[in-house]
Amino acid sequence: MAKVTVGKGNVLGQIRADLRGFVGQPITVKANRGRKRVVEAEGILEQTYPNIFVIRVNGKQSTVNRLSYTYSDVLTETVLITIAGSRIGQSALQSGS
Repeated sequence: MAKVTVGKGNVLGQIRADLRGFVGQPITVKANRGRKRVVEAEGILEQTYPNIFVIRVNGKQSTVNRLSYTYSDVLTETVLITIAGSRIGQSALQSGS
C-alpha cells in the first residue's frame, strides 16, 4: 500500500491540513446536492479523518445531525466551506495550479 505524502502538488493533503487546524471551530457549509438542490448549514467541525470530515449541526428540538463530506468535494467546489470569514480550499486550489 502506497503512502500519500503532503507535498507541493498534493492539493487534497493541503485541504486536509487546513481543515485539521479548525477542528472544534464554527463552520458554514454550502453543498450542491444536484438538480438545483443546495444545502446550507452552520455547525462545528467535529472531526477530520483520512478521507472525510464531519460537521455537527444542531437541529430543531435539541437533535444533533452530522454531515460528512470528502476532501475532493471541497476540491471540486461541490462543497464550499467558510470558517471565520475565509473560504477553505481556495488557497490550495491557487497553489496547486
